[in-house]
Amino acid sequence: MNYYVYYKLDAERLALARPLVNELFEQIKRQCGVTGRWMRRRDDPSTYMEVYEGVKDEAAFEALIDREGAKLGVPRKLERFVSVDQDIHGKVGNHG
Repeated sequence: MNYYVYYKLDAERLALARPLVNELFEQIKRQCGVTGRWMRRRDDPSTYMEVYEGVKDEAAFEALIDREGAKLGVPRKLERFVSVDQDIHGKVGNHG
């Protein structure tokens, strides 16, 4: 499962958010084995996104990201994506 979490940060809040996001990434790496990436929207410097790919334990990941992500103090939108090659049961389809 791949997770994309996006939110708005104003310039004043960015300096406070950076160490919180770094700590979040460290905890997710340690507890879930997933490396997060932090991105900013090219045409809107106030929109940020955290990207987490290859999450295996969805329940543990979601509990952690909900709890620790709340420390940023901004509304966050979480979306889940899977590969197009996976069917609804998580199996890779045969496209040969």
